[in-house]
Amino acid sequence: MDPLAELDRRIADCRACPRLVDWREEVARTKRAAFADQTYWGRAVPGFGPPDARLLIVGLAPAAHGGNRTGRMFTGDRSGDVLYQALYDIGLASQPTAVSADDGLELHGVRVTSPVHCAPPANKPTPGERDTCRPWLVQELRLLRPTLRSVVVLGGFGWQATLPALAEAGWDVPRPRPVFGHGVRVPLDGIDLFGCFHVSQRNTFTGRLTPEMLREVLRSAAGLS
Repeated sequence: MDPLAELDRRIADCRACPRLVDWREEVARTKRAAFADQTYWGRAVPGFGPPDARLLIVGLAPAAHGGNRTGRMFTGDRSGDVLYQALYDIGLASQPTAVSADDGLELHGVRVTSPVHCAPPANKPTPGERDTCRPWLVQELRLLRPTLRSVVVLGGFGWQATLPALAEAGWDVPRPRPVFGHGVRVPLDGIDLFGCFHVSQRNTFTGRLTPEMLREVLRSAAGLS
């Protein structure tokens, strides 16, 4: 089996954080009324995208009724609607929507992952849960390293989780650690690290993050601008 596919399988089987396991499974049992006829994934959600990706996008955690339902990162929720539309707009996704794991969406040179692979209550993982999940991100980064050229981190939580993971995976991360901000670009050895506001509804509905702001960061990270 491909090493990245094997990693994804192991992530999906992870039960390391009791609070997150209880929550993801409870949500999968009770469901949201709009999805009452669907079978929820209810497990840890692995990364999504090709093993030779040049660009890695790091979010926060799967949404309770998004990735926790569909089994694919940023699929089936409004945050994913914004992200995949932007990737499609700049030619990095085969279609602008992501509704289910078998909807035919393909990413071109891009992989999407998160520092926490289970849906957390109130969308807020604890620092302990973030640290417990870090080895998965470290392994993913190591496997992607031969082709990886840039990493876009969505939000401050992801930024705080990604910097130590990059260091553990073998990159020389400067100290003091770079501070998160939208549009921040940090050159590391062989890759560029970009900060971007998260594609949460709070940010996109208020205009803190506009589609063009998101496209601009993604274009820069992909070397399209």
